[in-house]
Amino acid sequence: MQRKIRVLVGKPGLDGHDRGAKVVAAALRDAGMEVIYTGLHQTPEQVVEAAVQEDVDVVALSILSGAHMTLFPQVLELMREQGIGDKLLTGGGIIPPEDMQTLADSGVGRLFGPGSSTQDIAVYIREWFKTATGDDPFVAPAPLAPARLPSAGIMPAPSPARDAHHARAAKKVAKRRAPSRATAARRNGKAASKPAKRAAARPAARATPARRAAVTRAATKKAVRRKPARRR
Repeated sequence: MQRKIRVLVGKPGLDGHDRGAKVVAAALRDAGMEVIYTGLHQTPEQVVEAAVQEDVDVVALSILSGAHMTLFPQVLELMREQGIGDKLLTGGGIIPPEDMQTLADSGVGRLFGPGSSTQDIAVYIREWFKTATGDDPFVAPAPLAPARLPSAGIMPAPSPARDAHHARAAKKVAKRRAPSRATAARRNGKAASKPAKRAAARPAARATPARRAAVTRAATKKAVRRKPARRR
């Protein structure tokens, strides 16, 4: 029988750093497990109560406060009192190797320190589940491998369907990038009119005295018209 493994990820104590717990929870979920995250600042009683209500197979604690020698035994004792002592109690945090061995001797499962691979955690939980229950754990399908370019000197085998698909895609891209007839005509008109406009705006090289006098009179009249009337 194949079914999903239910895991409870808990953060007991006053430790407020939950980034690692969330990373592990996401990795176990992606591996095909059902994950319940309790949140921060949980007591051992709250963690065990949630494990009983959710009917989980594994209780995973994340402890970075240094209280692992107190919290792990308390949670393990409460699990036994609630009748779920056969479930796996594992976890991780900043735990010295000698403390890991002491906790393992008391009945706590394997513990993982900083830098551990989330794949190793998922494999360990699957192996324990299969040994303890005899059921095959559900394993999420592996993600598809990313596409790779062909190696140097090796070309992909010819495929008429692929070539036709690439030709249609290239045609669509060229059609989107090509300007419309109206846009092309407008651009051509603007390009042709720019030299004429610049030539019309360019002043004459040599202005005659009469032309300079006419320009001066026109400027004077314009300034007089713009001059505001005096108030009496």
